[in-house]
Amino acid sequence: MLVIVAPGQGAQTPGFLSPWLELDGVADRLRGWSEVAGLDLVRAGTEADAEEIKDTAVAQPLLVAAGLVTARALFPDEDAARALVGAVAGHSVGEITAAAGAGVLSASDALTFVRERSLAMAEAAAATETGMLALLGGDAEAVATKLAEHGLTAANNNGGGQIVAAGTLAQLDALREDPPAGSRLVSLKVAGAFHTSHMAPGVERLSKLAPTLPVADPKVAYVSNRDGQVVASGAEVLSRLVSQVSNPVRWDLCMETLRELGATAVIELAPAGTLTGLVKRNLKGVATLALKTPADLDKARELVAEHGGQQQERQV
Repeated sequence: MLVIVAPGQGAQTPGFLSPWLELDGVADRLRGWSEVAGLDLVRAGTEADAEEIKDTAVAQPLLVAAGLVTARALFPDEDAARALVGAVAGHSVGEITAAAGAGVLSASDALTFVRERSLAMAEAAAATETGMLALLGGDAEAVATKLAEHGLTAANNNGGGQIVAAGTLAQLDALREDPPAGSRLVSLKVAGAFHTSHMAPGVERLSKLAPTLPVADPKVAYVSNRDGQVVASGAEVLSRLVSQVSNPVRWDLCMETLRELGATAVIELAPAGTLTGLVKRNLKGVATLALKTPADLDKARELVAEHGGQQQERQV
């Protein structure tokens, strides 16, 4: 069974969209979406420096647009794609990309939603100096205890012993001085304590937008960050996208569900690499491909030909 996944904030790097602009129609599509996103997506993905694309209000629309444009390059026919793909999932903001891929939101509405999300989260992040820090390895209980001691939230559980802590910069500095035994700490390229109570104002703002967006039920299995469950209702997907802003991302549970569904191959949309790395470590035997540039499209098509269209007999 073929699975398509979309990465979250922090995956972006300067100029990562440049090679995709060489494909026919990509620049025009991005320019059209730029009007909806309120952001020059072409410039952001090709010329903006690392500091500019770290800005939440830039990063999030850029990531969703990148995922959608690379998905379109791999699957020019959306209806045919949904007959080949068994499941979709996204990490944090990547869930919006996944929702559009599953047919819950149109591309335009996905960009409308992510624009409001990015502005709301940037505004919430500006209210208090906050951030996120990955902890790699160490005993799970010891990590949880240490985070609680410093008042931090486990905002992401990415599986394989990778936990992302979120909170104020002062709390994160205290954790650096007093880390859990056996854990390696890595700073993340994000501008706030996402998926924590610090983002509550963003939930309120998105709750006002959500009723204005038309939704459809997913046309493929949509695996949710909240609990790793497959969500069959478009209205429920949208509701979860709203509340997700201040709730932890359980990517570990998403991967468990992909295992149960019978995933045999995972393709990650651009800017790819993060999620395929996690899948390799946690889902042994599952083929992976990080769709980083158009040069990866032929290999991706080979995986689609080999693993696509098997969801009906495998899905649970």
